[in-house]
Amino acid sequence: MLATAPSIDRLSLVPSTDHEILWALLRARPELVPGLLREALSVDVPAYTELRVESAELTEVVPTEYRADLMVLLVNGVPVLAIVVEVRLARKERKRFTGPLYAACVRARYECEAVVLVVTSESAVADWASRPILLGPGNVFRPFVLGPEAVPVVVDPARATEEPELAVLSVMAHGEGDVDRTVAIALAAAAGAEAIPDSERRVRCYDLVETGLSDAARKAFERLPKGYEFRSETVRTSIEKGRLEGRLEGRAEGRLDGQAEALAQGILRVILARGLSISEDRKRQILSCTDVEQLGRWLERAATAPSSEELFE
Repeated sequence: MLATAPSIDRLSLVPSTDHEILWALLRARPELVPGLLREALSVDVPAYTELRVESAELTEVVPTEYRADLMVLLVNGVPVLAIVVEVRLARKERKRFTGPLYAACVRARYECEAVVLVVTSESAVADWASRPILLGPGNVFRPFVLGPEAVPVVVDPARATEEPELAVLSVMAHGEGDVDRTVAIALAAAAGAEAIPDSERRVRCYDLVETGLSDAARKAFERLPKGYEFRSETVRTSIEKGRLEGRLEGRAEGRLDGQAEALAQGILRVILARGLSISEDRKRQILSCTDVEQLGRWLERAATAPSSEELFE
């Protein structure tokens, strides 16, 4: 499957608003758009061999210019589905008039089926945007809405490594919930970011993970010893060291070593953030482990285990 989109390094590294953060994530990884439609909203997305990011300028139908946030076109020899993405963080009644226009415009432009996908981090906005739009007698338009409740909860570091932007989106959607779960989600996202080869994309994901933490989760991190800072030089150095060793040896072991160290540090962070005690022997066992899958299982258990010893049962 071919995806063509602007490189993330063309985007500013630190978006200034939640709107820009969501836009940047989807723009950088447009493959998320059909994936979220299929997984989170149960949409029957047609088979396609190519994904294109097309112009979001929607001007053909009427002389007034309208611009969506993102336009993703799925192609299987010919266009099969046009997806207009709108990021909304507040209720704007005018959008209930322009949304149907977006769908009609791209349907006419590409002569294929078209949908509007509203993405929001606010539950109230998601409820509002989900209301059907009456175009006329017997004619109703319904956008698809991806609110925080619909975003998958990503706590598995393996999945976060495969889809790091989805893991960051999970932090943004669920970062205001239970602190223990938030920590687990954030650490999975950090592990996913660590595995990104491109340095600017990697730093962006790290920064967005921290941005998505709730005040309570952030305070939990602030109570940790200095060596466990969320954006610690220890973790970042281990990442770069692992990547360098991997390049020098001509294989991926170095990067895996860096990922294992980051996961091990993350497990200890969760244990300390939850106020659990852990013996020095268990610390050494965690820090010396190089099995990324085992570390991932320990990380998931660390978020809910009543005691640190139960991680190893």
